[in-house]
Amino acid sequence: MDVGAMAAAGVALLVGLLTWTQSRATNRRSDFTTIANELRKDLVDERTQRKLLTSYVIEIWRWAKRVGPDTPAGPAPEPPADLDLTPWRP
Repeated sequence: MDVGAMAAAGVALLVGLLTWTQSRATNRRSDFTTIANELRKDLVDERTQRKLLTSYVIEIWRWAKRVGPDTPAGPAPEPPADLDLTPWRP
């Protein structure tokens, strides 16, 4: 076989391998960025819900301190409209 043809085939194979490796690295980087952005969004949503839930629990605690055993209990405070309580509702 011709040495030049083998060398050209070897170079083509090497370039193909390097291109494939680089595209895989780019895809992994892109996937990582997508996952990191999604986790960041989920974290912001979770923190917002925790703040709302904490404020609601504190409001119920204040209400419970005002309503003693000998006073008529009024309705408990309503949760904030943007508090997601779906995991606790039937």
